[in-house]
Amino acid sequence: MASLVIAAHGHLAEGLVASSAMIVGPSDDVVAVTFDPSEGPDDLLAKYTAAVEASPSQEHLILVDLFGGSPYNAAARFAAGRDDADVVTGVNLPMVIEVLSRRLAGAGLAELVEAARTSATDGVKVLSEVFTPAPTTTSDDEGDEL
Repeated sequence: MASLVIAAHGHLAEGLVASSAMIVGPSDDVVAVTFDPSEGPDDLLAKYTAAVEASPSQEHLILVDLFGGSPYNAAARFAAGRDDADVVTGVNLPMVIEVLSRRLAGAGLAELVEAARTSATDGVKVLSEVFTPAPTTTSDDEGDEL
């Protein structure tokens, strides 16, 4: 099973871990990494290193909030050149739930990366597109018994 590191600006990562636990239950080998305004890239690298070193897993998936943001940049530096780690951006609750569910089923890193990618986009729905009223037909002859 791959470890899961969720990293974001502020306390979003902690919220995602707590919210996902409400839905799928608590999960082992999941770490929330906060990025506070007083911190820099080296702080994030140290947090990623600590999370991976503390993990019993042989593979590691880092889910981050924004492509090009500090959590991503540090994660990319961390994972570069490693065969046992990958990074996916755009973390959201549907993504975390799907990744955790697939982890429980024994999915490896490559499958978790793909699950993260597809669940993030599949989780976006627009009310006016999903719940459109059925078209109604009206005719001038409607109700005419002749």
